[in-house]
Amino acid sequence: MRDWSEVHVSRRTLLRTGVGLAGAQLMSSLLPDSAFAADNREPVGTYPEGVVGNSVFVGICAPRTGTYAAQGEDEIKGYLLAIEHLNSGHPLMHRISPSIRKGVLGKEVKYGVADSEAKPNTAVQAHSRFISENKAIMITGSVSSAVAVAINKLAQSRKVIYLPCISGSNDTTGKDCVRYSFRECFYAETAANAITPVLIRSLGKNRKIAFLTPDYTYGHTVRQSMQDALGKQGGWTVVTNQISPLGTTDFSSYLLNVANSGADVIININFGRDAVLSTKQAKQFGLLDKMTLAVPYNTPFLAKEVGADIMQGVYAGTDYWWTLQDRFPIARSFNEEFFRKHGYMPEWGANAAYMQIAMWADAVERAGGFYPPDVIKAYEQGVTINSTVGQVHFRAADHQLVRPVVIVKGKAPGAMKNKDDFYDVVEVVDGGPLMQKPDAFGCHLGSYT
Repeated sequence: MRDWSEVHVSRRTLLRTGVGLAGAQLMSSLLPDSAFAADNREPVGTYPEGVVGNSVFVGICAPRTGTYAAQGEDEIKGYLLAIEHLNSGHPLMHRISPSIRKGVLGKEVKYGVADSEAKPNTAVQAHSRFISENKAIMITGSVSSAVAVAINKLAQSRKVIYLPCISGSNDTTGKDCVRYSFRECFYAETAANAITPVLIRSLGKNRKIAFLTPDYTYGHTVRQSMQDALGKQGGWTVVTNQISPLGTTDFSSYLLNVANSGADVIININFGRDAVLSTKQAKQFGLLDKMTLAVPYNTPFLAKEVGADIMQGVYAGTDYWWTLQDRFPIARSFNEEFFRKHGYMPEWGANAAYMQIAMWADAVERAGGFYPPDVIKAYEQGVTINSTVGQVHFRAADHQLVRPVVIVKGKAPGAMKNKDDFYDVVEVVDGGPLMQKPDAFGCHLGSYT
């Protein structure tokens, strides 16, 4: 179900009060907003209708039910904190981007929240409604890469900027890249290239791998990137690849095949509740007493859900971990603000969501208006932005953020200093050398208009 009760402003309300399209056109001639520069530009997407008045609307769609619900809710918390900070002119936003003051170009950011259920069709319907009914100037949110790819296509066809949140497939900024989408988070190729040297140093060469792989674009591209990197760098070989449908609850048949495979290492690519259940069941089967577990694309809350006793000593790749506050002052400020509001340290979905909003506001401010092609070109300038993981920038050729990948190792229960202290940060790996060439995965960006 989609929770439309959380839409904070509606164009239907404007219509009921008599401010329809004609009113919007009249208002646009009176407002001094730079978005209405007299350059005779044709409307693009929801522009200029979506920027009439003193506010703009963004549509947020993330899973609130189903296998990715916990990650979706954390993501939403990051979005809402960012919007609150934008609208109040919070100093943290200004530290990320000196261009940001209060609001975006002085406009308040309104928003709506919908449940994607981690289903592409549901997400497309929700975002289509945000665009049609609320004239969303930007849409955002994802945990499933299948959702992200579907909304990429919607964004390009409707000419509305889309910001995926969690999306690990190579395809999102690879063969399914679009001009109107920008990805913040790390992904299959960078995860594999970051964690592979760590695994080889720890476990040696010529190991035998059993993969646990979810059956969609995220799972298949992470598996392929891991297989390629481990094979090339360490001579590791795959003895079994157990592919399960998204939302699987009983992994016994897959784990039985792993038990009989002769594997030394289990690489679990499952995400969300699937990752929790498959990891717990692997422990119950006794597999983790005989085989080493590795998690190249770590699920937020995985250690909390399965327990530190299972995750101790496990290497994992992640987008963000809160103890990075010891290296990056902006991370400390973000953690403090999030903890004050929610009582726990932020996971990486919340961080990615916060940074996506901040970087969008920065691009709009630098563009000097909301005209979509101008905002896209501001992103494509590759301007360096201060973030919770250091200085980052977007790559113009595929709209992928160039950012580090964080490798963590699970702590033993007795070594934890507080309830959120599940991991030690082993390495913060520079993202640039981890990335493929921009056209290696078939990215061909579409048109601006």
